[in-house]
Amino acid sequence: MLRASLLLLCSWFLVPAAGAEPFDHGEWDALLKAYVQPQGATTVVDYAGFAAAQTRLKAYQDRLSGVKPDEFDQWDNKEQLAFLINAYNAWTVALVLTAYPDIKSIKDTGSLFSSPWHKAFIPLLGKTRSLDDIEHYLIRGSGRYNDPRIHFAVNCASIGCPALRPEAYSGDRLDTQLDEQTRLFLSDHSRNRLEDGILRVSSIFKWYREDFEKGWRGLHALPSFFARHAAALGLSAADTKRLLAGHIDIEYQDYDWRLNAKRS
Repeated sequence: MLRASLLLLCSWFLVPAAGAEPFDHGEWDALLKAYVQPQGATTVVDYAGFAAAQTRLKAYQDRLSGVKPDEFDQWDNKEQLAFLINAYNAWTVALVLTAYPDIKSIKDTGSLFSSPWHKAFIPLLGKTRSLDDIEHYLIRGSGRYNDPRIHFAVNCASIGCPALRPEAYSGDRLDTQLDEQTRLFLSDHSRNRLEDGILRVSSIFKWYREDFEKGWRGLHALPSFFARHAAALGLSAADTKRLLAGHIDIEYQDYDWRLNAKRS
């Protein structure tokens, strides 16, 4: 009887907390739907609208800041990743608003000696963090997620960046959302295209090439990632075969750091 009770007790502690209540991103979702406007394969951001709604944005950020690390750890990986992507994007918008409208690029929020991505101004999961902390430590560096599609979801407030999605990410739809973000970005031929026999792609693939070669969905080489998304890139079957054979060069395009703002 004692042994059975001990086994029951141990099994209770080992049950994963998969049923932990997910975080409600409804406030952020409403703001995105109101102030992010689709424009072809990308979006533009109505920062003036966000500026008028800063009280709502701050209320959402305060709730994000209220999440304790042990609560975060109870969520499954998809809920965690959706939370971190939304947090990154919300605080990126907030950072732009600290200088808007007198700003042409998010880089203008930094200085000669300090990158805006290095600023520690985000109270999240028990520490004051920077945008780089969220992306490179909590997301990329944690070893929990290993998903290169995050590079099409975290938004750097620039024209060259993948679009800010006009809805919040959610754990239950995350795979679908990330797949769509990937297709949209790759299908934007101002950023990624086969031209004169050369595959010209965003500098994202140069900066984070290692993330696309870590075995996500069995892919261990950047050309294999592009081949998997041949349709979005507009590659024919013959193009794809040549790419995988190493007969198509890959070049990285200059990044457009201008603000992804709605033009008046």
